Amino acid sequence: MVFRPTDRSLLRLHHIVALYIGAVLGCGILILPGLAAEIAGPASLISWGFIILLALPMALCMGMLSARFPNDGGVSYFVTLAFNEKIGSLIGWFFLVSTIIGVPVLALTGAGYIAFAFGLEESFRIGIAVAILCFGIFLNYVGMRVTSQVQITVVLATICILVGAILGSFRSVDPINFVPFIPEGWMSIGYATTLLFWSYIGWEAVTHVAEEFENPMRDVVRGTIIASIIIGLLYFLTAYVVVGTHAYGPGMSDVSLLYLIETSFGTYGSVITGITGLFVCLAPTISYIGAASRLGYSLAVTGYAPSFLARLSPKYYTQVGGLIFLSLCFFSIIGLYRTEYLPLAFLIQLPNATFILTYIGGSAAGLVLLKDSKIALLLSGISLVLTACVFCFVSWAVLFPVAIVLLWHIYCSKIKRQKKL
Repeated sequence: MVFRPTDRSLLRLHHIVALYIGAVLGCGILILPGLAAEIAGPASLISWGFIILLALPMALCMGMLSARFPNDGGVSYFVTLAFNEKIGSLIGWFFLVSTIIGVPVLALTGAGYIAFAFGLEESFRIGIAVAILCFGIFLNYVGMRVTSQVQITVVLATICILVGAILGSFRSVDPINFVPFIPEGWMSIGYATTLLFWSYIGWEAVTHVAEEFENPMRDVVRGTIIASIIIGLLYFLTAYVVVGTHAYGPGMSDVSLLYLIETSFGTYGSVITGITGLFVCLAPTISYIGAASRLGYSLAVTGYAPSFLARLSPKYYTQVGGLIFLSLCFFSIIGLYRTEYLPLAFLIQLPNATFILTYIGGSAAGLVLLKDSKIALLLSGISLVLTACVFCFVSWAVLFPVAIVLLWHIYCSKIKRQKKL
């Protein structure tokens, strides 16, 4: 049974919207508009429109499940209810191990933009990444009341900077940059759409804190829709000004937004660039640490993870065992990165397949648990088909979930033997 003190249900609609935006609007906003434009040119705007519409069913599927079945286990819990505890635990392992890799990547990305903006050396980047991780761990230790307030501040600051960059760039938009509209052919739109799927990973992270919402049934779906509209507008308008100002191409595509910020804010551009990189990566870092620590707790109390992860802080009732475990893992990854044996480009690709499998599990659970609603059933089906199609393009990264399955099987076999004894 999951421990739930009565004073934990503190999050209201505005907190939920901030958590969703913080989890989803990650570092993708910094690089994807330019990369998609390089692949498909102005036609990348079709890709953005397509993925924004297709991402809504996926987000709503997660939201509806959270509203009906709020639990620290998140998607793992949904799969357990729909199928069985063992499959649910495997989905939990997928998400937990993905977070162990993904969160240090977010921290290093944010630190990289700060270092770039202020001309700092690599050692400073490592130090800033460690500081980001420590801040995220501390916030989740003191609880969601403080975390949600910080998240609101970070998200609002990020939105203000992005809106400023977008508005400041509109005067430089030239219609000639939209001609020809499909320079690379129709297939390029499909390639760009596949890339843009990663801009909407993050909805699953908030499912782990749904138990702390004041009124999940009332607020989760509303929060999902509001956050989807805000995120969709920010992504599409950013992509529009990137194409309209032709802020993409060799050597520019992965820093196109930074170019827009510096153009819009003039002499303060480099400082704002660093702040943007920090905020955009800090928000999902906070969300994923919270989600992973809660998931670790849920897996531990059901016997599918070491009991240490079920330890709670006597003062804040937060998952201190999970936070200690995550801290050790995060700093080990940072240490390996520092040795240059694990480059950032490699680390970024590792969790892709497991995050998609988490969505596949959640969508499949939606088909079972939400079958009393035709709309929910349709949304779950669309989400399942979409994520299954994207999984076909993960390439060698499929080896990562295979390795996790092996570790999970070894652990489950060990626990089974211990129970027999």
